[in-house]
Amino acid sequence: MARRIGILGGTFNPVHIGHLRGALEVAEFMALDELRLIPSARPPHREAPQATAEQRLAMVELAVAGEPRLAVDDRELKRDKPSFTYDTLESVRGELAADDQLFLLLGWDAFCGLPTWHRWQELLVHCHILVLQRPDADSEPPEALRDLLAARSVTDPQGLLGPSGQISFIWQTPLAVSATLVRQLLAQGRSVRFLVPDAVLAYIHAHDLYRAKTDS
Repeated sequence: MARRIGILGGTFNPVHIGHLRGALEVAEFMALDELRLIPSARPPHREAPQATAEQRLAMVELAVAGEPRLAVDDRELKRDKPSFTYDTLESVRGELAADDQLFLLLGWDAFCGLPTWHRWQELLVHCHILVLQRPDADSEPPEALRDLLAARSVTDPQGLLGPSGQISFIWQTPLAVSATLVRQLLAQGRSVRFLVPDAVLAYIHAHDLYRAKTDS
């Protein structure tokens, strides 16, 4: 029986309920055997995270503890080079059976930025792409993606066939929370309870993360 594995990458700086609730909803909707959260070490498109790789990994591990559908994958943190999604997909695919399905979860903004990614036109060799889009999103994809969508998109995400090669959209109403908001509140000495899991909040306080950081 073919397995169904999802992956969701990000800095998770810190992981919050928007990440977790969205991941769990997709895992349920798509009947995934497992959805892996993959913290990135040195994201090519972003500044270095405030928390260390080890701290961000620890927070994600605390966040998913006790939820069997969600798991943590630390392979990007073990690399000594920037985290490219293509490399991660190739690595994960190499560990799966030939007929296992692999799903890459991307937000709409990240999906629209695909043409700037390393080997982006080869991602679908290894996976299907699930684009998480808000019902109120009215932006159009860039021209570079239109031919790809015309050739590879499937209306029903539950109808994706085979181990890889197609794109579908899952409509979600995201929670109004971001890692930037969490960091800003903490820097101001304000509470972020109920925006992050209690275990993550306890870790943040124990390690004095994100507080009163000044921009250099």
